[in-house]
Amino acid sequence: MNHSRSNAVPPREPDLPPYQAVMAETDWGSLQTAFGNGEDLPRVLARLLEPDPKVQVTALSELGELVGHQNTVYEATAPVAMYVAGILTHPAAMTVRPYRNVPIRATLLNWLTSTAYDASDEVVGRMEQYFPGFLTHDTTVAALRDLRPMLYEAVAPFLQDSHEDVREAAVIAALILAEHPALAEHRDHLALHARSILDTSSDSLNRRVARQTLEAWGHEVPASEPSLEEPWDWGPRSDGRGDLEPPF
Repeated sequence: MNHSRSNAVPPREPDLPPYQAVMAETDWGSLQTAFGNGEDLPRVLARLLEPDPKVQVTALSELGELVGHQNTVYEATAPVAMYVAGILTHPAAMTVRPYRNVPIRATLLNWLTSTAYDASDEVVGRMEQYFPGFLTHDTTVAALRDLRPMLYEAVAPFLQDSHEDVREAAVIAALILAEHPALAEHRDHLALHARSILDTSSDSLNRRVARQTLEAWGHEVPASEPSLEEPWDWGPRSDGRGDLEPPF
């Protein structure tokens, strides 16, 4: 039986594999990190599921050095990002960080944001200015960019989270991931969340991301805030470690 084109179901993006599968099926020792191969990554990743938030945050900091040193994407960056996205729903993600009273889930989302930004259109565009054909030849960046639809599906459930910090972290991650053409259908919905960031957030860097995203998507936005830092200066892997700095 023939079906009309209008009834055709668009191809569905593959689901993010369970974090257990990512851990077991990845040949970590064969993957490049900033400091050799990734044979130590399984031990670091496992610590993200510890009940102690200090252990979790320290593990995220180590991951930032191993697979995101100097904002560089390595062979191991993509599977690590898949693992981190996969544990967002794990009970360990609800561990509350002392002194900050924020679930570790917000920190995981911030880590994903920083990692996704390293392969964002803005960063790739800047690299292409100096190294034409950069994306064609740098397969590690291309691999991470290809994961954006799967990572988005892991982040999206937290766009309406009851905790303000988790909700804002999810919005910023989603805005960067939604640069992928396959996620264009979500942009009108995400624009509402971006405007909410502009209306309510006190985080100048998040406000900058929201404003730039809205501008890129053709929305009118308030005048820019000149004191905001450049986006490549922010995130868990910035010089100041950002969200990964003590107190934990």
